[in-house]
Amino acid sequence: MKSNLPLLALALGAFGIGVTEFSPMGMLSVIAGDLEVSIPTAGMLISAYAFGVVVGAPIMTLGFANMSRRSLLLLAMSIFTLGNLISALSDSYSALLFGRVLTSFNHGVFFGVGSVVATQLVPPEKRAGAVAAMFSGLTIANIGGVPLATYIAETTGWRTAFMGMTALGLVTLIALRVSLPKLAVQEQASLANEVRVLGKGSVLFALLLTVVGSSSMFTVFSYIAPILQDEAGVGPLFVTAMLVLYGLGLAVGNLISGRYADRNLTGTLVLSMLTTMVLLTVFAATMQVTWIIPPLIFAWGITSFAVVPPLQALVVSEAEDAPNLASSMNIAAFNLGNATGAALGGAVIHLGLGLPSVALAGAATSAAGLALVILFQRHKKAQEAVLAEAC
Repeated sequence: MKSNLPLLALALGAFGIGVTEFSPMGMLSVIAGDLEVSIPTAGMLISAYAFGVVVGAPIMTLGFANMSRRSLLLLAMSIFTLGNLISALSDSYSALLFGRVLTSFNHGVFFGVGSVVATQLVPPEKRAGAVAAMFSGLTIANIGGVPLATYIAETTGWRTAFMGMTALGLVTLIALRVSLPKLAVQEQASLANEVRVLGKGSVLFALLLTVVGSSSMFTVFSYIAPILQDEAGVGPLFVTAMLVLYGLGLAVGNLISGRYADRNLTGTLVLSMLTTMVLLTVFAATMQVTWIIPPLIFAWGITSFAVVPPLQALVVSEAEDAPNLASSMNIAAFNLGNATGAALGGAVIHLGLGLPSVALAGAATSAAGLALVILFQRHKKAQEAVLAEAC
């Protein structure tokens, strides 16, 4: 990425989207107080965004299938900028909700089409690394961008934070316009082909892996603050430090997986999910021991995000005949996994099983993902053997 300016521009866009998606989690109290709504009502801003990603991904990808890739990415970032501007100027909850939903429509198509573009900017043997380079913006957003936006919201108001995201969108628009090649569509895209490829068993299997992989992460991450406060007895400063440390782990995991997935994609997925399962099991047993939490959180951040670039590259590879819709839907699948994981963790808490059981639920989900990867690999080998015999 050092000498690849288009990848840098895509990473910048990923950074902005990451800040926009996750920073409202830290602004809920400020937004709720200012707009005079309850915390659960303010929380709908997060759920509405996730729902918008799931709905917007196929609409944007199929609706603009024959637009040049650069123009489509510029359109996505224009929607991002406009949506954040509406959010920044909102004087009511309904206006802010509209701004959030509008903003979300850029998410799936930007990451989906952007991932395809990223793989076209590098040699074939470096595709997973290119996807990881783009997604590095998302991990950096969790390290610095989200805490900064939260701080701005608490000190100068949440509208100022959204105005900052609007400015970031404008900068990204310029960067994309200047650095990206034209990336014209070589032939008229077939909507039927896009939908047909999405229905391939291998593509659906890869999408299912994404749902399960992200569910494992958010089963625990959604409740990390109460877990640390109630089980370890730590204060807000320690929780904030652990969130930053987790973000650093995400960045490292993104870097490592992008490098090694190009050599052995399946092996990277197996190792990541297996290690995540072990780490969360250990976390469940030791979350009351303060000194062991930092290294566990950091290592968990590495392994939990190490599955993202390989899975995105896998979807693009399996849907190479018409990858745009499948790639965008993989981003939607990631958001579906977020919601599923949060619901699973919430169900464990509601059943009174205790906060350590939340970590065990995350470990079990990771184990399910590991089993799916192994089944997928066996299926691929069986297909290759059949093809070899036929030849």
